[in-house]
Amino acid sequence: MTQDKPLLGVFLMLGFCVVAPMGDAIAKILGQSVPLGELLLVRFAVQAIILIPVVWFTKRAWRSSGRILHLVIARTVLHIIGIGMMFTALQYLPLADAVAIAFVMPFLMLLLGKYVLNEVIGPRRLIACLVGFAGTLLVVQPSFAEVGWPALLPLGVAVNFSVFMLITRQIAKETDPIGLQAVSGVIAVAIMIPLFMFAHGRDLPMLHLIAPTAFEWQLLLSIGVLGSLSHLLMTWSLRYAPSATLAPMQYLEIPIATIIGFLVFQDLPNGLAAVGIVITIAAGLYVILRERNVARAERLNPATPEHA
Repeated sequence: MTQDKPLLGVFLMLGFCVVAPMGDAIAKILGQSVPLGELLLVRFAVQAIILIPVVWFTKRAWRSSGRILHLVIARTVLHIIGIGMMFTALQYLPLADAVAIAFVMPFLMLLLGKYVLNEVIGPRRLIACLVGFAGTLLVVQPSFAEVGWPALLPLGVAVNFSVFMLITRQIAKETDPIGLQAVSGVIAVAIMIPLFMFAHGRDLPMLHLIAPTAFEWQLLLSIGVLGSLSHLLMTWSLRYAPSATLAPMQYLEIPIATIIGFLVFQDLPNGLAAVGIVITIAAGLYVILRERNVARAERLNPATPEHA
């Protein structure tokens, strides 16, 4: 059993909060010249190339069959769609806005837990969900007025990854996380190659293949490396620190994305979006802290769980 090292876990999660928006920023740059399908193909191919040797040399479990294999395939399809929607949204929205809108996901996860997994969720957390949604709408509104429907894509990302996380929770105890990501990379490539074959000669610009320049190849490889690294950082952080400690830190991704967006693209959220971001972060932190308090109360007195 891995010994808890909270400080190391916190630093690893901080690394995730920096690496993830860096990958998004590179995707935003490449999306101007490289078709979406090629971006996704290289991103998952690099993930497989990096993680398969790790799985091999560490002798991690990677085989699955039956129900688990079906769930892994469904999870991979959702992963492809979710990243595709996010990469598309980044072509229209400032980096910070896209990341902040996608952070409606914790509220969706709470609602899915209530209505799909029959978890007990009290009125205060439900109210916090509504407040968080309201904050997200404040971020969406000015973007929607400016660019139209693409402003809704991060909401689609949040819905997609909520289901993605729901499936992940169903298989987490029966799969090794690194082995799962390695296999997912292989499955993603296997799914996408027939799509490119189908699109050949057809008017499907997103699935065209181009010959990237040397600089574009460097950026493409960087997306795969950063995507794989961000997942590993999150996985490793959870090995050394409890999720209750790390969950609030994930919201650091929003201000870090704001800084990266300003430095690279000179983008900043407008006043209304900034207010919405603050409300979303505050509501999300409240939900996380409330869940931690409820869990603590249930451990201390399991017979009378607190419905809050």
